[in-house]
Amino acid sequence: MNDKYITVTQLTRYIKYKIDNDIHLNEVFLKGEISNFKAHSRGHYYFTLKDEGSRINAIMFSSNTKKIKFLPQDGMKVLVTGKISVFEANGGYQIYINDMIEDGVGNLYIAYEQLKKKLEDEGLFVKEKKKAIKKIPSKIGVVTAPTGAAIKDIVSTIKRRWPLTEIYLFPALVQGENAKEDIVKQIKRADNFGLDTLIVGRGGGSIEDLWAFNEEIVARAIYNCQTPVISAVGHEIDFTISDFVADLRAPTPTGAAEMSVPQLNDVLAYLKNIDIRLYQTIKNQIKRNRTKLENFQNRNIFKNPATIYQTKEMIFDNLFERLRYGLINLKHIKEKELLRLKGSYVLQKPYQLLDKKSTKYLQVISKLEPLNPLLTLKRGYAITKTDNKVINSCKKAKKGQILEIQFYDGEIKAKVI
Repeated sequence: MNDKYITVTQLTRYIKYKIDNDIHLNEVFLKGEISNFKAHSRGHYYFTLKDEGSRINAIMFSSNTKKIKFLPQDGMKVLVTGKISVFEANGGYQIYINDMIEDGVGNLYIAYEQLKKKLEDEGLFVKEKKKAIKKIPSKIGVVTAPTGAAIKDIVSTIKRRWPLTEIYLFPALVQGENAKEDIVKQIKRADNFGLDTLIVGRGGGSIEDLWAFNEEIVARAIYNCQTPVISAVGHEIDFTISDFVADLRAPTPTGAAEMSVPQLNDVLAYLKNIDIRLYQTIKNQIKRNRTKLENFQNRNIFKNPATIYQTKEMIFDNLFERLRYGLINLKHIKEKELLRLKGSYVLQKPYQLLDKKSTKYLQVISKLEPLNPLLTLKRGYAITKTDNKVINSCKKAKKGQILEIQFYDGEIKAKVI
């Protein structure tokens, strides 16, 4: 009864046999965009070839990779030649590529480069505008998916390195159509929590998986965030727009955790080193101060303190004597001057001096007397004026003019006829 049932392996081998013997699948020409590209250490290439509607796993062995003249990368459009076969271990069909040439760059890569140039021209990547990451944070926020390896790695790394830090998770979609809006929402929400640092990111994936972190609204939300942001998207080889606008780019989520907090042992070692240096500094300072003290104690001034005031006392005595002798000399000078004044002619015969001054006064008066104009008038002369101006010629007098004539004993007015 069970003879009609076959195993999964038997079915897979049958399908593989059919595909391997289909002439149309032995040489297939495909075009598509590379995604999830991985170069094996042995020289093999593993990636996904996709278009807008579907995808197929692809492998190119090292014997064929040596022939191509370029290094494939995610987002690159290529033309490939190969055969279709089934990988029995998982039952999936895939293409084994013999040859591959470039066919331009994928649309996602073009969009990535265009947005990168736009934001760079606006100055969103300028290093001088980036905020410093706090060395010893007390609160760290994480915007990422609530499940998955990224949040686990971040939490475990922070707790191991610096367990004093509080971690706040802001769960967000990190993949899919609505991921960009959700990431922006959680960044804005986290910015109001008073965090020291905010980590934004997710684990690795294809360019499509990581594309939410290449969206313009996410980039601007990170740039406008007041909290310092560490971008941690994908693996070390993955670069997103978020990496360029963030204050710091980490190669992985684990790397972001390591960058956000110090290593406890390093801090303890640093503090121990500070303690040793501080102890040595204090010890050296005490030694220097002790040497200074001993030098002070050995000075003569401390051994013989009396010399401080003895010298000053000698100086004071000298000044005192100079002052005393100065006053005595000044007294003698003033006494001599007083005696001279007492013996002067003025004090001895003051009336004789007055008679001499009176005689000299009378002599001066007698010399001034002839110059007195009143004496001239007294001898019969007169002064004629008009409008307070002296007239010294009859020609200056005008008919009808009133003249003022001054005599020795008075003044009269006369009219010119």
